Amino acid sequence: MSISARLPVFPWDRLEPYKATAAGHGDGIVDLSVGTPVDPVPDVVREALAAASDSPGYPLTYGTAALREAAAGYLSRWHGVSGADPRHVLPLIGSKELVGWLPTLLDLREGDQVGYPDLAYPTYEIGALIARAEPVAYGDPVTDLDPARTRMLWLNSPSNPTGRVLSAAELRRVVEWARAHGILVVSDECYIELGWEGAEPVSVLHPDVCGDRHDGLIAVHSLSKRSNFAGYRGAFLAGDPAVVAELLGIRKHAGMIVPQPVQAAMVAALGDRAHAVEQKERYARRRGALRTAFEGAGFRIEHSEASLYLWATRDEDCWETVGDLSKQGILVAPGEFYGPAGSRFVRIAFTATDERVDAAVRRLS
Repeated sequence: MSISARLPVFPWDRLEPYKATAAGHGDGIVDLSVGTPVDPVPDVVREALAAASDSPGYPLTYGTAALREAAAGYLSRWHGVSGADPRHVLPLIGSKELVGWLPTLLDLREGDQVGYPDLAYPTYEIGALIARAEPVAYGDPVTDLDPARTRMLWLNSPSNPTGRVLSAAELRRVVEWARAHGILVVSDECYIELGWEGAEPVSVLHPDVCGDRHDGLIAVHSLSKRSNFAGYRGAFLAGDPAVVAELLGIRKHAGMIVPQPVQAAMVAALGDRAHAVEQKERYARRRGALRTAFEGAGFRIEHSEASLYLWATRDEDCWETVGDLSKQGILVAPGEFYGPAGSRFVRIAFTATDERVDAAVRRLS
């Protein structure tokens, strides 16, 4: 059986008819279905990319020393990670690449299980299927996963799609259980800077979670959301020295290398806090406007204390909600994309421009 035959249909292909309906609105579509950045790439990032554009030689898979130092410094300064070590950092060609390929790179195979949240980014499941491992959705990993067969488990806090934030105590409970059973914990922290209304997301590498050591843990960080970096494809992982070394060796053979100009742009993005604060303020304004409008239109918002999404329901089948909103020219993502538990919810992204957010607010009110 081919790899493609083992995989489900790409979810967003199912949304195309609703997108066509929304696009037919007289004032145009308001696309709130995908969390892709729409604001300009910060000048500091673009200037660094341009300055490094004369890069005729092969870049380093390991990344430049400056990049690894910038990533370690970022974890230490902004996320309280003690013992962040540039030697234990590895740049990535965007975080989705890592999510999709990690089980394969770690030599998981048939009989091995990969745990992931029962409401989750679909690529956690896809990565396991590509490796021929068994994906297992959990509500609580400590009680729902088989420690004898689970080789790796994904955490995602803040969550995509729900925006739920796990506390340090909740994360510590999972880490202690996984370490006791020799299970690698991989924490996708791409929304960690986007906590709202007092929510304070914490890294799995924070000492309140893991103590003074990072063994058995990998944290994955993306610049896509904080720095409008999605088109550049730049991210990094950090954590367990042995796992980082193993992945570095494999990625050297496979040619999985972040381009040199992108590495330089990552250094600039990680070293500049001002643009990330400005971008978060933009998202906060859009989030507030959309939350008020959707709640006024009869939606109930659950969780959503962090990330780039509102997790909303009218207590009906998600496709009914998608269809109704598409007639108003508003496109949202059906919760079913993220697991059966989301079948009565929709995910609303606030990554549209201010003008399009204002259009959605007018239509809903």
